[in-house]
Order: sequence, then C-alpha cells, then structure tokens
Amino acid sequence: QVQLVESGGGLVQAGDSLRLACAASGRIVSNYGIGWFRQAPGKEREFVAAIFWSGSSTTYADSVKGRFTISRDNSKNMVYLQMNSLTPEDTAVYYCAAELGWTITTSPRYWGQGTQVTVSS
Repeated sequence: QVQLVESGGGLVQAGDSLRLACAASGRIVSNYGIGWFRQAPGKEREFVAAIFWSGSSTTYADSVKGRFTISRDNSKNMVYLQMNSLTPEDTAVYYCAAELGWTITTSPRYWGQGTQVTVSS
C-alpha cells in the first residue's frame, strides 16, 4: 500500500508560480513512478508529469512542458511539482498518484485526495 498526501494548492494570478508537494509513505520501491494528474471542472482527469522514485527519468504532458518541473527528495519521501507561468487553463484539482513503472502515466492505483489550484486572469 502507498499513501499520498498533496499540499500547496491555492489561488494565484496568471503568470504566477506555485509549488505543489506530495508526501509519500508506505511500500515504495525504486521502480515506482510518482506522478501528477489534474482534473478541471467538466473535464476528464489528465496526466501532467511523472518521475521515477529512483533515477532521473521524467515525462510531461505537452501542455505543461517548459513550464512545469517535477522533482523528488527521496530523503524526505517527497515529490514536488513546480508550476511556472500559470494560466487560467491550469485551474484544476491536482492529484498525486503512484504506480509501478511507466503505467503511472495511464492507470495508477494509488491516489492522493487532491489539492485545488485556481489561476485568475
């Protein structure tokens, strides 16, 4: 079992930055992927970014490449999502997720409760 708790959401203006944090606990092994997804009102949940628990491999959705950066601190069991140049289209509930391997990008088993990000124009 893996437990995930997100934090760091809030209300910001367009162009601002925000950093989300995900605290991971439980049975996390080196080949786990930790990712971020988001769900805007009236839309399906979509993949944002992912990183492996070990190594340096990362992947991003095209919509956030160059603006968002995912990172981790294994010593603290934390994964972060640095979001820059935010736009109103980034408004959504952001979820942290975990799964073995690159399945993290499509169908993770473990989810956090979500944190709201609202970007005003």
